[in-house]
Amino acid sequence: MNLLLFLNIGTPELILLTLVFLIPLFCIVDIARSDFKDSSTKVVWVLVVIFVPLGSLIYLIFGRPKRVTG
Repeated sequence: MNLLLFLNIGTPELILLTLVFLIPLFCIVDIARSDFKDSSTKVVWVLVVIFVPLGSLIYLIFGRPKRVTG
């Protein structure tokens, strides 16, 4: 905790770090573990998450329901 205070990292910075790094990382791991109807869809979603602003939110809203279940 002292390290965070020393670096002057507060709540807004931690929220920003979560949005910028952890959510896209979760999405990429989820894409890698998921089965889609074809393999090119997986590549497209990874590219969307990496290169499109708010791409991880787009994936969470539209991409997760498109996975093949069972």
